[in-house]
Amino acid sequence: MHCAGSGSVGFSLSHPFEDFQRTVATTIAVLEYVRLHVPHARIVYPSSAAVYGSVQALPITEACPLNPTSPYGVHKRLAEDLCISYANHFDVQIAAVRLFSVYGAGLNKQLLWEASHKIARGENDFHGTGAELRDWLHVEDAASLLIAAVNHASTACPVVNGGSGVGVSVQEILSVLFSCLGRDDIPSFSGIARSGDPKGYIADISLAHQWGWEPTIHWQEGVQEYAAWYRNSMP
Repeated sequence: MHCAGSGSVGFSLSHPFEDFQRTVATTIAVLEYVRLHVPHARIVYPSSAAVYGSVQALPITEACPLNPTSPYGVHKRLAEDLCISYANHFDVQIAAVRLFSVYGAGLNKQLLWEASHKIARGENDFHGTGAELRDWLHVEDAASLLIAAVNHASTACPVVNGGSGVGVSVQEILSVLFSCLGRDDIPSFSGIARSGDPKGYIADISLAHQWGWEPTIHWQEGVQEYAAWYRNSMP
């Protein structure tokens, strides 16, 4: 499981070279090590839906053209290209999973973490429009899909989407988080979309279904779990 790499669109915009090193350079280092020293090993690469960029239709299939809108997405695409190259040219066995919006208790960054801090401070203002659609995948479901990918890694380098197949707006998920953390108001949005932030992402998970995988945790249940973890983890 090659999980080393960058995990932030914002970081890639402010530190593009470091983001390249974290994502692309680490990937080719792993691929080259496998090629030279453990050629029969299998590699699972957790990629990102950011490789798709702005899409014209939902849900997104794996055949959708790749047009990343941030350095983060570009670097994930480059890492995928390296995986395909090593599979084709050196018979390295690989599978890639394009993860959508992974979340879960213990994640101390990204939307739910930042929103929980704002809620605790009594704030309710957020960037964007709130209408942005995201496909929220609980970390336990993401982990089970990565494990399933082990059995499908091959020199064909299969790629599957890792999502729930359900789109939920940022406003809707934050409203549930507000309620879970004891707020009776609702989030407010600037109305200005952030750079590199697509309007909508929903995964077509048909190929993952063919692997025998299904997401098991509904996003509302997952948000309730996250809110409980946040309350218990704060002093």
